[in-house]
Amino acid sequence: MDAFKGKFERTSAEKYEDFLKALDVNMLLRKAATVSTPTVEISEEGGVWTIKTSTTLKSMELKFKLGEEFEETTADGRQVSAVVTFEDGKIITVQKAKKDGQKSTKSIREMNGADELVYTI
Repeated sequence: MDAFKGKFERTSAEKYEDFLKALDVNMLLRKAATVSTPTVEISEEGGVWTIKTSTTLKSMELKFKLGEEFEETTADGRQVSAVVTFEDGKIITVQKAKKDGQKSTKSIREMNGADELVYTI
């Protein structure tokens, strides 16, 4: 997991707006999300991992221990139970929606070389 430590900037976002639409994110938030250029910083201290995502409008910080379930409020406001694992060289995040009618998600972070983080939702 040490390869994931560092700071990354989004350089592309293929089909991101379609994904946000599928989550029922309103148009204003979708537009703000697609025009922003977030930076992601991943760090670890004492077995606790932190993924900090920052834009000019908002910053979010996610703290977790691998394999331990935790409660999270997503950037789009969904309340979820989440688990982050490390499998086959990838960070896998599964978010299970707590409310009926809201979507659950699975995302994968993987390194492409030494300095490119690929985030697939």
